[in-house]
Amino acid sequence: MRALVGVVRAGAAAATLGAAVAVVNRLTLPRLVPGGVVDEAVTVIVPARNEARRLPDLVADLRAQRGLRRLRVVIFDDDSADGTAEAARLAAGDDPHVTVIRSTAPPPPGWTGKAAACARAYAATDPSGVVVFVDADVRLEPGAVAAAVTLLRDRRADLLTPWPFQRAGSAAEQLVQPLLFWSWFATLPVAVSHRSRRPSTAVSCGQFLVFDAPAYAAVGGHVAVASSPTEDLDLARALRRAGRRTMVAAAGDVASCRMYEGAAPLRAGYTRWLWSAFGPPAGSAAVLVAAAATYVLPPAAALLGRGPVRGWGVVGTAAAVVSRTLARATERGGEPGPSDVAAALTHPFAVCGFAALTIDSLRARRAGRLGWKDRPLP
Repeated sequence: MRALVGVVRAGAAAATLGAAVAVVNRLTLPRLVPGGVVDEAVTVIVPARNEARRLPDLVADLRAQRGLRRLRVVIFDDDSADGTAEAARLAAGDDPHVTVIRSTAPPPPGWTGKAAACARAYAATDPSGVVVFVDADVRLEPGAVAAAVTLLRDRRADLLTPWPFQRAGSAAEQLVQPLLFWSWFATLPVAVSHRSRRPSTAVSCGQFLVFDAPAYAAVGGHVAVASSPTEDLDLARALRRAGRRTMVAAAGDVASCRMYEGAAPLRAGYTRWLWSAFGPPAGSAAVLVAAAATYVLPPAAALLGRGPVRGWGVVGTAAAVVSRTLARATERGGEPGPSDVAAALTHPFAVCGFAALTIDSLRARRAGRLGWKDRPLP
């Protein structure tokens, strides 16, 4: 009994620390603020494969951007089979700022499809000033890009990740998607990270990346992360190893993304990269055990335990609800509400779902059956 009390107490302490970090980040995390005018050249690159249905909305958003006097948009169709290039051209109309490039070349051996598409689009346009990479499933308010470039320059950063609000439709999405933001929001003091050059404290999300173009080129761009399943994070780490500054900002007010539409695409999407998230399999095992002790065991103790076990379980559960609630509200760009609290109560199940996805990814990696968008992964 004493050992169980000790384990639950340790889990509750870890969850409480996570809640404290979330409170600090709620107060200190930078946010995109629309307004102002950007005079320098800004090139937005959109890699797209089989995105004919979703891409036109983003093209319309990019055409509606304000505050950018020298904007160029490059849509790179990565050998799509659904008419992505045609859909992009139709959405662009006669806008001289939008260029559509269609490629039928497969990724070089050892490359992921996204890294190859980004590298080829960059090489074809050779941007100066600021280069922005945006995924086809992202939606942007009219001042989003200008706000991101302004923050990049104001903070003298070489990479800014404006984190889009992760929209969720299905029950599986609502359970898992909030963990993306929460996973670093409740573990990493962002103010400390922004002053650091340590690669291990970098945060990045490939849905929306804003680079100083010379800094991007100096570290090799996507060529340097050709085979990475998490090229966004590895680019941030490469910049930090080179002594450059990277930062993250909340962008839920002006940017959103629905990564996966339903349980099956979500499972496939996470399976392709979670195997690499925590280093070797032993690292994944350690993280999953720690997550269970911190966010699954305390709620179970609160419901089923007695005496001190139950008391510490209540403390740990309450702390987890606080961190999840603050994370989701900050990601969205609003104040915490009842729906955020209700969703936070499902956190133990979300952690279990994440563990299942990680195990599935490790098995797929071992079996050599990883792939994405009809292509095998290196």
